Amino acid sequence: MSASRETTGGDVMSADGPHQDQPLATAGTPLDAADAAAVLVHGRGATAQSIIGMADAFYHHGIAYVAPQAAGNSWYPNSFLAPIESNEPGLSSGLQAIDAAIEKVNDVDISTDQTMLAGFSQGACLASEYVARNATRYGGLAVLSGGLVGPGDTPRDYEESLDGTPVLIGCSDVDPHIPIERVHETADVFEGMDADVTKRIYEGMGHGVNEDEIEHVSEMVRDLVED
Repeated sequence: MSASRETTGGDVMSADGPHQDQPLATAGTPLDAADAAAVLVHGRGATAQSIIGMADAFYHHGIAYVAPQAAGNSWYPNSFLAPIESNEPGLSSGLQAIDAAIEKVNDVDISTDQTMLAGFSQGACLASEYVARNATRYGGLAVLSGGLVGPGDTPRDYEESLDGTPVLIGCSDVDPHIPIERVHETADVFEGMDADVTKRIYEGMGHGVNEDEIEHVSEMVRDLVED
């Protein structure tokens, strides 16, 4: 376990928003006994407990799993492709909720480079946006059917480095919610930020998570405690 305390800081709204003071779901090794952590971010209409349940599929000893909860089970009201201001204050409040979860992990001396983020759908979009805005070396990022937030003309001129952070981006080629162009753009942005990107495009899958993605996430989680 790392002895350093590290918080990401970055572009996260500090004022309270709709998702502050929501419960934080936990599973796996207790935080104060864990060697690494995974922050799991649920999708629209889902819950922290539901995505924590996914951790059973990639459980590894020594990992603490934590999941913030969105008020009303949705992080922001509109499509992730809508103008960013139309999704406020939910978007900024959701980014703050991820920041608070990482800070809780850091508070027990698990460093950010031993903490990975994983999200599905709206949660994948929120996690992607958080990592892009708060670049550092993370233990990993798994983007399952999601991508960076904002319309097509959103500036993506991030100057900080992800310093080799492993990033998985998995999505269907016909996902009704996630245009394939945004998947490619997200991969390109993270590669430009020095991430180690694996992009998996699945033909005809629709909107969901498959066994190949679960296996890859499991390997990422395992690497947190075996590296």
